[in-house]
Amino acid sequence: MSDKVTSLDVARRAGVSQSAVSRVFTKGASASQATEKKVRDAAAALGYRPNVLARSIKTGRSRIIGLVVAYLDNYFYPEALEKLSNALQARGYHVLVFMASNSRDRVDSVIEEILDYQVDGIIAASVSLGSDLAKQCRAAGVPVIMFNRKQDEDKVASVTSANFAGGIRVANFLAAHEPKRIGYIAGWEGASTQRDREAGFEYQLKKHGLKIDLKEVGDFNSDRAKDAARRMFMREDYPDALFVANDHMAFNVMDVIRTEAKLRIPEDVKVVGYDDVPPSAWPAYDLTTVRQPANRMAAETVELLLSDIESGEYSDKDIEIDGPLIIRGSAPAPKGWKK
Repeated sequence: MSDKVTSLDVARRAGVSQSAVSRVFTKGASASQATEKKVRDAAAALGYRPNVLARSIKTGRSRIIGLVVAYLDNYFYPEALEKLSNALQARGYHVLVFMASNSRDRVDSVIEEILDYQVDGIIAASVSLGSDLAKQCRAAGVPVIMFNRKQDEDKVASVTSANFAGGIRVANFLAAHEPKRIGYIAGWEGASTQRDREAGFEYQLKKHGLKIDLKEVGDFNSDRAKDAARRMFMREDYPDALFVANDHMAFNVMDVIRTEAKLRIPEDVKVVGYDDVPPSAWPAYDLTTVRQPANRMAAETVELLLSDIESGEYSDKDIEIDGPLIIRGSAPAPKGWKK
C-alpha cells in the first residue's frame, strides 16, 4: 500500500502553497476559482482526502455538533433533525445523532459520551439535562441549546414554539364551537412542551367559562395514546371537543374514535392536534392543528449555538416562535370564525 497522500503532495502537484490547499478544503474560506480548480484536479489525480480529525486537533475545533433526541417515531423530529443538519452543514458543521429516553439518568450518560467525541456544541431535542451535567458541559467549553424543550433549573438556552400561546389559540377555537364537554389528552407530563400547552389551554378555557371535563395522559406514545382514547370515548359522556397535545398521538386517538368507538369526526367529536406534521394534511386525518414552525426553530437554534461557540459565551435565552392554527376537516371553522 502506498504512503498516504498529504496536502503538501497536492500543493506540489497543483503548483500552489499548502495553505491554498487548506483554504480550498475549508468551508467558508476564500480561494480563487483558478486555484480551486488546480487544487481539486490535483487532489482527484492523487486520490487525496483532507484529514478532518488532524485538522480538528490542530485548530481545537472538531466542527461536530452532538444532537440528542428521544423520539423518532414522532414525525416532527425526523423533519426537525433534517432541517437542523442541513442548517449546520451549510455552516461547515456536521452532526452526530445520539438516541436517549426521557430518563434523565440515561440522557446524562449519553451526553457524557458525546463529550468524549470532542464536539463543539450540543443540541438536546426534547430531553432534559441534569444540573451537574449542564455545569459539566460549560466547564468543558461546550455550549448546549435545548430544542423544543425548556429547562427551568440551571438555566440552559432553549428554542421552542410558543406553546402557551398555542394552547390559548386552541381554547379560543374550540370554545367557538360551543362544546358540551371538552377533553384533553396530555403528553409526557415531565415535558415543558406538554405543561405549557395544557396551561395555555386551561387558562383560556376559564376565560370562556369552560373547563377540561375529561383528561387522560398519552405520554407522547402511540400505545398509551390509544389506551387514553379508549378510556375517554368508551363511555356515554365522551367529549365532543378534544385537544390532543401532539399530532403523533392525535392520529392514534382518531383511529380509536372511528374504528373502536364508532364515532364520527367532526360530527360527533371535533379533534385538534399540535405540530402540523406532514400526515396531518393526509385525507385520512385532515387534522386541524397548531403548526410548529420547524424551519424557523431550526434556524434560531443553529444561530444561537454557533454564536455561543464563536463567542465562547453561554446564552440562557428562551426563544419562543409562534405558529398559526391550521384549520382542516377534523375541526372545521365555526360560523363567523375569525382568526
